[in-house]
Amino acid sequence: MKIIDLLTEDKLTISFEVFPPKTETSFESVKLATEEIATLHPAFMSVTYGAGGGTSKYTLDIAKDIKNNFGVPSLAHLTCVSSDRATVKERIKEIKEAGITNIMALRGDIPKELENADRTHWDYHYATDLITEIKESGGDFCIGGACYPEVHPESRSRKEDILNLKRKVDAGCDFLTTQMFFDNNILYNFLYKIREAGIDAPVMPGIMPITNANQVERAIKLSGSFMPTRFKSLVDKFGYNPKAMMQAGIAYATDQIIDLFANGIKNVHVYSMNKPEVARKIMDNLKDILG
Repeated sequence: MKIIDLLTEDKLTISFEVFPPKTETSFESVKLATEEIATLHPAFMSVTYGAGGGTSKYTLDIAKDIKNNFGVPSLAHLTCVSSDRATVKERIKEIKEAGITNIMALRGDIPKELENADRTHWDYHYATDLITEIKESGGDFCIGGACYPEVHPESRSRKEDILNLKRKVDAGCDFLTTQMFFDNNILYNFLYKIREAGIDAPVMPGIMPITNANQVERAIKLSGSFMPTRFKSLVDKFGYNPKAMMQAGIAYATDQIIDLFANGIKNVHVYSMNKPEVARKIMDNLKDILG
């Protein structure tokens, strides 16, 4: 099933993001964790892709397992940064042969060792280039893209960021998933601005349940996320009590999701960090709301 079809249905849904193993030795433990999340029957599950494609085989293996053995639609991530056109075309071909119809098209993070390298000869510079490649591949794919409610870290302004986002959607991106945020008002303001700019693709909010204090620093580094006073107080109080922080973090994420649903958002994507217990508790908290 294509994600865009799920997003146009008139019902509330939760989906989860998982990540593949970094090494073959950890494959089984990661596979078991993702399967446990799949048994919760989310609307779909997305599977991330390692920097430079290092875990591309595992991405496809996990995505196929979720789809074929648990009946959960899968969304395979694909990045293009520092990849050549032949490699990307081969990845698209493998996704198509696996019967996966949903691709999350991302530029990807630039590896540290290439940050100052000459990139003019690269085949792909932006996610828009990858989206165009997928559209021209001949595969009947539903294509997702990323968006940043708090502005992409490399954009010079919100205006520039929204213009780039519109180029991405005009190139063939069917839906968008946001980077994590911890204040829903930031999302509502972002949605107003992109709709005003003529971007009408469905937008799924991405919610990250913070279950340990170390995740806060990483969240800020990844997305420059604004941390509301209420959230910072929660981390200050419970951050170094693992059980209390997990319960408080799940409660905060649940509260965000309920507010989103109450304000007309129908689909929410949760960054599960491969933690079945977190995914399970969120689904349990929402069972009567989801129906």
